[in-house]
Amino acid sequence: MEAGTALLRDFLPSDPRRLRLRLHRRRPGPAFLRSVRASSSPPGQYRGPQPKRDLVADWVPNNDGTVRSLPIYVGGASLLAVLFNRAVSGIAPVADASSSQSRADLLTLGLAVTNVLAGLVWLSIRPKSVSAVEPLGVECRRIRADLPESVVSELLWVWESLSTVTCCRSLVIIYDGHCIMQIGMAARSSANDGEAEDVDANKLMQGSLYQGIINSKAQSFLANLSLYPGRSELPFLPTNTQAVILQPLGDKGIAVIGGDTIRGFTTSDQTWITYIGEKLDAALAKYVNDSALLKQERF
Repeated sequence: MEAGTALLRDFLPSDPRRLRLRLHRRRPGPAFLRSVRASSSPPGQYRGPQPKRDLVADWVPNNDGTVRSLPIYVGGASLLAVLFNRAVSGIAPVADASSSQSRADLLTLGLAVTNVLAGLVWLSIRPKSVSAVEPLGVECRRIRADLPESVVSELLWVWESLSTVTCCRSLVIIYDGHCIMQIGMAARSSANDGEAEDVDANKLMQGSLYQGIINSKAQSFLANLSLYPGRSELPFLPTNTQAVILQPLGDKGIAVIGGDTIRGFTTSDQTWITYIGEKLDAALAKYVNDSALLKQERF
């Protein structure tokens, strides 16, 4: 006990004021000051690391013509440099296979010509700008009259959603052997009466496009409709329809969605249209089943 008291007496200072001063110095003051200094920075000012910009990646798209012509300039300058070096070096203008200078000049000429040809290829191959077109046809809004109000509202919701979010300009829905809706832009009637071309559901169902979609039960995206021979099976669409999505509705129908831009339907649009097709199929199947039950009750 006396030994412990002696050790504690040696550790603690004899003067109580020195003990209070030592404890005062151990208080965590600087950390509080740093936090106050950080909180006093002006609001809205970002003081963290700034994102780096790739100057080359920003400059190339804004100077597409210059970048495509650059190999021609490099190749032309190389050709001139080789000819100038050949002229001032005092070497005979005739190529000599035994001369190392001649062999180097031939390699340089080959590389220069390759650069020039690459530049010409870059200039000749340019991405074609794709823009939306104005559909050539008449405005159409045909909905089967015997549909209940709930199904009509579902169909109109589908049309408004597609026409607002995507490049859809025409929508035709075939279900259970009937055309239940034709809305949006449609081809002008061959009778020149100012009306829209009627949809022949039976003829469409006998075509290869419809049969292929029903058998595969998978969506088909015709990114550039003018390149597909099946274009003739869709005479009710405007003549300048750029892209078409054929969306199956279960095993009883199909939705024909026409767009005004080549490859205008993105991957997200296609996935979303698939879900819309499933939702629409559920609503139409319920209506068809209820109609069949009603007919059986009448008999």
